[in-house]
Amino acid sequence: MATRQNTDYGYDIQKVYLEMMLTDAETFVRCQAVFDPNMFDRRLQKSAEFLTNYVTEHNALPTFDIINAATQGDLNDPGQMQENHYDWLLAEFETFSRHKALEAAILKGADLLEKGEYGPVEDLVKKAVQIGLQKDLGTDYFKDPRARLEAIKDNNGQVSTGWEAVDRKLFGGFNRGELNIFAGGSGAGKSLFLANLGVNFAQKGMNVLYLTLELSENLVSMRVDSMVTEISTRDIFKQIDDVEMKVKIIGKKSGAFQVKYMPSGKTPNDVRSYIKEYEIKTGKKIDVLLIDYLDLLMPNGAKVSAENLYIKDKYVSEELRNLAMELNTVFVTAAQLNRGAVEEIEFDHSHISGGLSKIQTADNVFGIFTSRAMRERGRYQIQLMKTRSSSGVGSKIDLGFNVDSLRIYDLDEDEQDEYATPSASNTIVNSLKRTTVPESGNPDDADPTQGATFGKVRTETDSTKLRNFINNLGSE
Repeated sequence: MATRQNTDYGYDIQKVYLEMMLTDAETFVRCQAVFDPNMFDRRLQKSAEFLTNYVTEHNALPTFDIINAATQGDLNDPGQMQENHYDWLLAEFETFSRHKALEAAILKGADLLEKGEYGPVEDLVKKAVQIGLQKDLGTDYFKDPRARLEAIKDNNGQVSTGWEAVDRKLFGGFNRGELNIFAGGSGAGKSLFLANLGVNFAQKGMNVLYLTLELSENLVSMRVDSMVTEISTRDIFKQIDDVEMKVKIIGKKSGAFQVKYMPSGKTPNDVRSYIKEYEIKTGKKIDVLLIDYLDLLMPNGAKVSAENLYIKDKYVSEELRNLAMELNTVFVTAAQLNRGAVEEIEFDHSHISGGLSKIQTADNVFGIFTSRAMRERGRYQIQLMKTRSSSGVGSKIDLGFNVDSLRIYDLDEDEQDEYATPSASNTIVNSLKRTTVPESGNPDDADPTQGATFGKVRTETDSTKLRNFINNLGSE
């Protein structure tokens, strides 16, 4: 049975669908999710209804004799069929079901359009278009363990982030099809972190798409110029020739790095459409998707107020994760921390705008503790807030930061020893996320050899909380 184009889904072909389903329980079960007796020709509706009721009640297919006797039908056993015949049935029945759903949506939508109710019509059509069969039954765990593990290793295994300290906490790196979130307050360096990730992945030969919903393409690209060439952003225009040469040389050894601006309010469907267009026009498959940042997207179709953060972010997170699985990409995005997180020593889900909805959907969540003052001192710190793949939740990871090239890097052993066990005062200062000044009030009085300066804390800091924290340190 060859695939037919422009099929006339009349009585004869519908009868074949039912006859083939009656010969293979697995095929019927896979069609059952969209199986509706009302879709069929009226002469077949009794048989279709009997079939679905019989399977529900007896957990088995009826014989041809049983179904014909019960419905006065005329269904015939097609005999032994090849596996590709059932593949044809699945494809055909999926299209048939979608067409019938569209017909019903159009008929129902006509009355709604007369009333000016366009939203419900749009929803009806979208649901009809999205009808599909589950053609993949999943993994037969016991069948072939070696083949299963080798497939994971070769095709869907973990991808290194480019930082050994982060990879260790994730047991190797990020997995394709997962949702990874880096959350930070305003000015914490979320965009810098995502751009660094993009450079790391591109230099591994992976094709990277960086979608920015806040910063311009030019600004993101100039930051990447510094990361790739190690030329400070303030010197980019002074050394255009050097930038050009270095970018071209490194670009020949790297995967693609596409930077695209999208205005806030776009949806995951807009992201999908752009990726499909990019892949068609360039012939390149996107391996890594970076979105800066999640909070600025809106969900597909759903009429959700931008102020209702929990519902909005729940929909967006789920839709983005589904997109990552559909495209089999490494997917990393950023999220905003609320104002209350600024003064905290530890982060949890309550500190993320939208909170639990993002945490529940994500596979890995990191909090970015880094302040501007810390970056100026050459440090970047993140905390693992959630992971599905390791037991490192709550642990903090210290990384280095080059203020000129904007590159984030693994600390060497000497730097790790220096920064691994900060003093109580350093911990407190880092938790405040503020640049402090000497007691004199004059920043020029600070001793540059002493790193960060410890002075008066701003009055809005919770002094009681700070005092209790110090007392607890002394009692341990």
